[in-house]
Amino acid sequence: MNTTDKTKNCNVNYAKELEKIIDSLDKRPRLLLHCCCAPCSSYCLIYLLPHFDITCYYYNPNITDADEYNKRVTELKRLVAAINGEYSLTGSHQIAIIEGDYEPDRFIRAAQEGDLTSCPEGGERCRMCFGMRLGKAYEEAHSGDFGYFTTTLTISPLKDAKLINSIGYALSERSDGPLWLPSDFKKNDGYKQSIELSRKYDLYRQNYCGCEYSRRP
Repeated sequence: MNTTDKTKNCNVNYAKELEKIIDSLDKRPRLLLHCCCAPCSSYCLIYLLPHFDITCYYYNPNITDADEYNKRVTELKRLVAAINGEYSLTGSHQIAIIEGDYEPDRFIRAAQEGDLTSCPEGGERCRMCFGMRLGKAYEEAHSGDFGYFTTTLTISPLKDAKLINSIGYALSERSDGPLWLPSDFKKNDGYKQSIELSRKYDLYRQNYCGCEYSRRP
């Protein structure tokens, strides 16, 4: 099945697709992992670290409150430092972090120009948001010569894994740049484990996705 088929087929198990890729690896590729927050990243990092050299990419212009944005990126850095500290004893690769530009005006402008401010959560505004964040992740992965790129977003039960993977596949088909790494991290108790890891690392867990529109009743 080619990538075009995978974006159209509703029955694709993206968790199984990821397992197949991992099983086929004969070396540790460089992976750019778009991270939305520390709690969602926790399980994804633990799961992927044995197989990839990971760089976290924090680009989230949808977080329109600056204090909230800073709180989340600070927690991600703290999580990465903790995981690196634990796994340094095993000689494992150290996770790196790239903090992208903070561009809330870009997100708000796109939502207003697309008449998306009143969309319900999970609708067209979210599609725009995923495309914006993954597009930047693709550009960063391409310029940084990464083998793969993906996102932690699929760990959320509220996020459409098929939509997210379709955007990722479409971006990766633009050129001979980085490949999209399919995922549905919520599968196999991934979301449940992320909650347990959040408790272990005492992570701040936000109660809304990020944009000012998602906070509306």
